[in-house]
Amino acid sequence: MIADTKNTSTHPRTILVVEDEPTLATAIAQRLTAEGWTARVAGDGASAVAAAKQLRPDLIIMDIMLPVMDGLEATKRIISTRPVPVLILTARDDEADKVIGLGVGADDYMTKPFSMRELIARCKALLRRVERAKVIAKNSENEKVLDFGSLVIDPAQRLVTLNDKEIHLTPTEFDLLATLARRPKSVLTREKLLEEVWDWVDASGTRTVDSHVKALRHKLGPSSIRTVHGVGYAFEPPEDSASSEQ
Repeated sequence: MIADTKNTSTHPRTILVVEDEPTLATAIAQRLTAEGWTARVAGDGASAVAAAKQLRPDLIIMDIMLPVMDGLEATKRIISTRPVPVLILTARDDEADKVIGLGVGADDYMTKPFSMRELIARCKALLRRVERAKVIAKNSENEKVLDFGSLVIDPAQRLVTLNDKEIHLTPTEFDLLATLARRPKSVLTREKLLEEVWDWVDASGTRTVDSHVKALRHKLGPSSIRTVHGVGYAFEPPEDSASSEQ
């Protein structure tokens, strides 16, 4: 069953909350509504997939541990039909769960228990990123392809190929890779990456950066992004790289 709470805004953003704990689901929905958004609630993964198709939400808050279909599978199915930012909730502070969640298409994660204030901040940042992505896509139409030999990044088409094989990246993974690759070998702090990729103005999500970097390394190779301990990350072009100034 899908429940809903709505505000009276003319064109509110719609956020789908997928959570099987009724008390928590209601609390989240009420807090979202107080922010001026429309909140809809689904209690299991299968209902979430159906609701996402019907509602076409602007954002999804997805718990991992769900009945009928878990949150990871639900996220995968939803993302495969329509790109939408997904914030996953996990009851365990397990890095593997987070990387898997990001790998199936989620854009961010939070570990329970969490503060409603932090949840709202994450939602606002993800919604801002959707708008920024539209502007960036338009501005990238004439941007040069970043050619690093075996690794090629096409900002206009948002396409990445490695050894002539297309690599599927989530929107956040692509934005993170492109941000680093535009300044190869230059170290960018986690705070700078949060600002440019996630549009966050504080450092509360540095572990989110770490998890996305791990996901990128899994897809592109462990040496693709260098860790500078205590500082941040740098993109390392492949050894066969030609100059990206083409």
